[in-house]
Amino acid sequence: MTTPDGTSAERGVVNSNAARTPTARLVLGHYPTPVQRLGGLCAPGCELWVKRDDQTNREYGGNKVRKLEWVLGDARARGVARIVTVGGAGSHHVLATTHFAKQIGIAVAAVLVPQPASEHAALVLRASQAQGVRAFRVRSWAAAVPVLAWRMATGAHFVPLGGSSVLGSMGYVDAARELAAQVRTGALPEPDVCVVPLGSGGTAAGLAAGFEAERLRTRVVGVCVASPAWASRIASLWLARACAKKVGVARSLAAVRARLSADTRFIGAGYGHPTQDGEAATDLARAEGLVLDPTYTAKAFACALWHVHSRAAPNILYWHTLSSAPMEPLLGPQSLPIAPQSLPQWLNDDSVTIK
Repeated sequence: MTTPDGTSAERGVVNSNAARTPTARLVLGHYPTPVQRLGGLCAPGCELWVKRDDQTNREYGGNKVRKLEWVLGDARARGVARIVTVGGAGSHHVLATTHFAKQIGIAVAAVLVPQPASEHAALVLRASQAQGVRAFRVRSWAAAVPVLAWRMATGAHFVPLGGSSVLGSMGYVDAARELAAQVRTGALPEPDVCVVPLGSGGTAAGLAAGFEAERLRTRVVGVCVASPAWASRIASLWLARACAKKVGVARSLAAVRARLSADTRFIGAGYGHPTQDGEAATDLARAEGLVLDPTYTAKAFACALWHVHSRAAPNILYWHTLSSAPMEPLLGPQSLPIAPQSLPQWLNDDSVTIK
């Protein structure tokens, strides 16, 4: 397989110069991921492109793979035996972390917080359980803090929400450099705007820092998917500035703000709640061969379509972050038959904890 800097490597721990850091990186993905023109959704004077990070890994793709290459590579180099992380009930981050950590012999515990019930969230939750996560269910984000502290006190290595530490965000500095190489070889025009979901902030932050390092004109628009939106915005700006400093292109906060903005118009009722704009975007994306989820990608794609319809810029890039790998192979005979309507009840039942 090829790494984002164009070199060849088998799966394992490698030293990558792509982000100018000596930290060991665990190669999990298959790169470069394709870019594709969405011809049926372009408008006169405005083209829409997609970066297919749904195809980062054939077993389980999406944006978490690039982050985990750095996070798990570091954990393995440190000799970590156990990880604890946090996320919503249907967290793709929890599933991806559990799946890939298991491959290198690291056990994962996750503190799970309720989210709106949906078939998709229930499926992700079942897959996480089947992959071996040890789940600790709490009733609120505030209640997650003492449980995380307890697990860390027992020696578990903490991985933040979404894998969005400075280290995890370096995976998207790599991704920005990968895209820059595709622009230079003519695979797509240089994007004016890159639209990406904004949750924990690491993906948008890494892209912003990477585009700055590559001297692309591309601005990153992070589409807020959860409230309070100000928290996502602050996290992403801080991470972007930290990543820029790490790769040697330290910029002022004003410069980072010019490179990375947050769009709050598509949140709807909040995290995990579908929206009418997202549902319409999902139907249009399906016709182009893209599958969206209501939590992240439907809202981000709705924003990308707004940029096209408003002729905001000549070239719009939507960065697709949802895995397109089939979920069924991740489900085992031990997975729980959790129906969407029973998801909140399952989460709030303190009588059972998955071991």
